[in-house]
Amino acid sequence: MIDARSLMRLHVEALFTRDAAGRLFSVNDREGAPAPRFFLGRTDEGNLWWFRGDVGPDLARDLDALCESQPTGLEVDAALFVARLAREAPVHRTWAGPVFRFPSDLREVDHTLRVTPDNAAVLSPYLEDWRDDVSVSAPMVVMLEGGKAVSLCASVRVTPQAHEAGVETHGDFRGRGYAAQTVAAWARAVRDLDRIPLYSTSWENDSSRAVANKLGLIQFGADLHVT
Repeated sequence: MIDARSLMRLHVEALFTRDAAGRLFSVNDREGAPAPRFFLGRTDEGNLWWFRGDVGPDLARDLDALCESQPTGLEVDAALFVARLAREAPVHRTWAGPVFRFPSDLREVDHTLRVTPDNAAVLSPYLEDWRDDVSVSAPMVVMLEGGKAVSLCASVRVTPQAHEAGVETHGDFRGRGYAAQTVAAWARAVRDLDRIPLYSTSWENDSSRAVANKLGLIQFGADLHVT
């Protein structure tokens, strides 16, 4: 089993691209928006943190000291970091949430379909916005109702080692347990590729955290992003 700090590194490598110096550069997707100025990953085995390339040496030194002063654990207190970053430039966005790994045993799920370019028509009409992502977000797994995809889980951040889950269920079909089933089927598909499936969300996303709880996902860390 991979330790929590190593999993956190894989998580960050999946979320963001980095420059030649190892600093955060952009979000690891097709749009490639700028990465947050600061990322802190908390685990019970220790903390890890990264800065964007435009963070100056004085700010980096102060953030290093703040990170080193934090105890290990999964609780994230954003206030100290936000206050220090705000002294350099306005803070536009703060995001925090748990990060999960999957248990060793994943249940088999019936009535799901792996989407490929050949069968992508199943995404219409409920999940049509995902059609352009079929190839870049493979594996993509859907739950069908009436022959149409109504719930989906796909690899929205991908590296040679790990895949991050992206989940959507059409509003007309929520509350039926479809999201948990598609996430479970997706995780099995990722493992079939000999990759590590990871699942993360925000503390405010109750429905997403409920999916993690239903599947028995194991929290190994917590994120803080400050932009």
